[in-house]
Amino acid sequence: MPPAVIIPTFNEKENIALLIGDLHRFVPDLAVLVVDDNSPDGTGVLVNDLAARDARVFPIHRPAKLGLGTAHIAGMKFALAKQFEPILTMDADFSHAPRFVPTMLREMQKYDLAIGSRYVPGGGTLHCTAARRALSRGANLFARTVLGLGAADTTAGFRAYRRAVLESIALDEIQSNGYSFLIEMLYQCQKQGWRVGEVPIVFENRQRGASKISRQEILRAMGTVLRLRREKGRLVSRPLRSPSQP
Repeated sequence: MPPAVIIPTFNEKENIALLIGDLHRFVPDLAVLVVDDNSPDGTGVLVNDLAARDARVFPIHRPAKLGLGTAHIAGMKFALAKQFEPILTMDADFSHAPRFVPTMLREMQKYDLAIGSRYVPGGGTLHCTAARRALSRGANLFARTVLGLGAADTTAGFRAYRRAVLESIALDEIQSNGYSFLIEMLYQCQKQGWRVGEVPIVFENRQRGASKISRQEILRAMGTVLRLRREKGRLVSRPLRSPSQP
């Protein structure tokens, strides 16, 4: 089966058609799963029109703005049911550039979870304020220190998962939503011993539309870190598993 990418959307009409076009320019057989939360700007209607002309586009409609984490889970369940492999996630606002998707797919020969990372050699950010960069780096340092996470970019939403990884996680039991969902998913992957690697990318702050992330979202993510530490503990290194292991 072909690879798939999950793209959560809320008011992304300015970006989504351009993004899908760019993705298919770099990966022609990529299945694009757009999880739209009843966008008032008509994003969902536009995606329906695109899907009617292109069998590689799959709209997933939800009744309201229900959060980034549950949008990812809805897309993951759909992708697993369709037997897609591997399964990527990315933002709709071009902060995750389509040109990096082929590299992410190649890296899946080595990893079970590949993270498009700002904070490894070769990675970086564009058009982000100094305050936002400091907030992001601080949140990542906090998550790594408190939970023992090995990745430098724990809050990155640009990822590629093997099917076996997602099948090994009880998705309905993930408690967090928003960007804290990304930390909890990484925690679960590392806890189970899956091979986690980082691919350098340049994160570009959105140029069209309104940003969805806020200081409150970062604070909620830090709350998730404290909950995981309290309930499950700090991770320690353990032998890596392969997709064939139970």
